Amino acid sequence: MLRKVVALAFDDVAPFELGVLCEAFGIDRSEDGLPVLDFRVCALRPGKVTTTMGFDLVVEHGLEALEDADLIGIPAVPRRLTQVHAGVHADGEMSSGGADAEELMVALRAAVERGARVLSVCTGAFVLAKAGLLDGKRCTTHWKHAETLANRYPQAKVDPDVLYVDEDPIITSAGTAAGIDACLHLWRKEFGAQAAATVARRMVVPPHRDGGQAQFVEAPLRPTQAHTLAGVLDYMESHLHQEMTIDGLAALASMSPRTFARRFRAETGTTPYDWLVTRRVAAAQRMLEHGQDTIDAVAAATGFGTAAALRHHFTRRLGTTPQAYRATFCEYRS
Repeated sequence: MLRKVVALAFDDVAPFELGVLCEAFGIDRSEDGLPVLDFRVCALRPGKVTTTMGFDLVVEHGLEALEDADLIGIPAVPRRLTQVHAGVHADGEMSSGGADAEELMVALRAAVERGARVLSVCTGAFVLAKAGLLDGKRCTTHWKHAETLANRYPQAKVDPDVLYVDEDPIITSAGTAAGIDACLHLWRKEFGAQAAATVARRMVVPPHRDGGQAQFVEAPLRPTQAHTLAGVLDYMESHLHQEMTIDGLAALASMSPRTFARRFRAETGTTPYDWLVTRRVAAAQRMLEHGQDTIDAVAAATGFGTAAALRHHFTRRLGTTPQAYRATFCEYRS
């Protein structure tokens, strides 16, 4: 059960990403019927902590706060930790020196070993990677730094195409807004769909973006109106229940099938088939979360046709069955 949450602040911390963790877990929402979490901010050493925005924070707690935390939040790290300056590899240089950084690595590993979760926002994944917590695990970070993370820590399985990844007890998220998605996902996982929706409403954000709030959310980039396939994708999105073919979609785009397939990958980063399956799974998630339709009805409405086909694609994409997903996330569950 999630009771105590600790957000880590280090010199040159990004205040917005730290604020995401504070807003998601540090606000008293008891008047809305939600549990009040024991939330603290800690630093490598208590005292003044600088930020990237030119103001300082005064942090009361040190790393001892991590010893009994149920969740540790890691905001975006300073740029020096994701880049190489003047030929010097700055990896791990946090606060006053390497000794402090190593103490943090030990504390994070110990926390995970005793069962705590760790959630990184944006480039906070670099801290988890340095601690060895991403070895052999699927993870993500901001798209701009994904290649650097993958090259520096080849044991990590970096996926740059998702908003967040839940490899419990490690949760990594992409850019700032994706950190909100990951936090809401954890609210939903711990306290249910209605609790997550209440937190989202107070934050004035959607309770989930396209793809739902399961173990990960794929978010293929939508072309803007300036791109050639915007109209085709709008058509596909609004006709998920219908059978579609490459020939038919190519004709809609006034292209040959080969040109259409090439243009589709160039503008979305994936194939028409994979894009369509991702959107259909996302639609199925929404139906399972917010309704009580049978699995057969969900399969028909989302274009999978049969319950067996829905189960196949749902399990392959999300690692769980439609029935299990509904039991966990449906707002109407008893």
